[in-house]
Amino acid sequence: MLPFAIHFLRSSSLIALVFVLAACGSVLETDKLNYKSAADEKSAAPLEVPPDLTKMSPNKRYDLPGNSVSAKTLTGDAAATETESTSPLKLADLQIKKSGGQIWLEVGRSPDVLWPLVKTFWTESGFTLAREEQKLGLMETDWAENRAKLPQDFIRRSIGKVLDSLYSTGERDKFRISLERTADNKTEIYISHRGLIEVYADSMARKTIWQPRPSDPELEKEFLRRLMVKLDPSSAGSDKVAEAATSNKNSASSLISIDGTPAVSFNQGFDIAWRRVGLTLDRNGFTVEDRDRKLGIYFVRYVEVNADGEPGFFSRIFSKAKPVKEPQQFRIKIDSTQEQQSHILILNSSGKPDGSETAKKIAQLLVNELQ
Repeated sequence: MLPFAIHFLRSSSLIALVFVLAACGSVLETDKLNYKSAADEKSAAPLEVPPDLTKMSPNKRYDLPGNSVSAKTLTGDAAATETESTSPLKLADLQIKKSGGQIWLEVGRSPDVLWPLVKTFWTESGFTLAREEQKLGLMETDWAENRAKLPQDFIRRSIGKVLDSLYSTGERDKFRISLERTADNKTEIYISHRGLIEVYADSMARKTIWQPRPSDPELEKEFLRRLMVKLDPSSAGSDKVAEAATSNKNSASSLISIDGTPAVSFNQGFDIAWRRVGLTLDRNGFTVEDRDRKLGIYFVRYVEVNADGEPGFFSRIFSKAKPVKEPQQFRIKIDSTQEQQSHILILNSSGKPDGSETAKKIAQLLVNELQ
């Protein structure tokens, strides 16, 4: 692990010199979040990360065909949206919901009204949005660095303002935001975190690679709290998030076989299973291309990560990139035939049961994460 690093240019070659200055810890204090997106560092090379953690290419497979609408319909929709958007949010319109170890924000407004507000929240927090799909209700930030983790020592105080961009924490964070419309036209907002850490690739310390690090539920909770304050400043100081997080009752899950193909048995009903599976997919780097709650299906892309990792942020400059494996498409289907029982099926891109080794790995991942 590279807790903190200072990088210098010498003789037109990039050399990384690493100084261990302090241990990395979980960041919770209000003044300990200061993000800077990698996209803002225009002189820096793009961040190399494991396959399928990068931006996805546009996929028009799910675009809806254009339908004719009447002027009356357009006028009515516009008037409803204007009335809703001009009505100020109050603390009563915001509710923290919880299920097991997962919490989310329920807001008494439609996703269409909340979308620009949520987008502004992330840009004001120092992030660049790498993905914006309003039809799906999905946003994803670019990889960003929490500059508040950098040491405030004498050297940095002396030259930091001049060469601050040469300091690196050796960590990057990315957040995925999901806005789901409820039956009563409210919105459920979910925030999931993924992290990377820069480590030496070998004992000779000749190059570094970026590897996934565990998601941080405390960061998810903190940004959920900040978003609540953004939507309603009067909620500052509210302990709703803390209260919601006190219950952490887990649910049992197990690996089963249905007609010879892997599946997951989960002792919760559809609503909880839908939320928990969605969070698992987000936290583990699956690309969610589409989702259909009525059918209980997530359409996802998945790429297996090489065991030895991928080229690091700097080593990519000196070596040829490894070939990236083609992403595989799957459908994760949730069937709930009983009130407190769900079966999670792994289907291929055609919607048929998948018995491949990759499907087995996905099923096992779901079992581990849903415990």
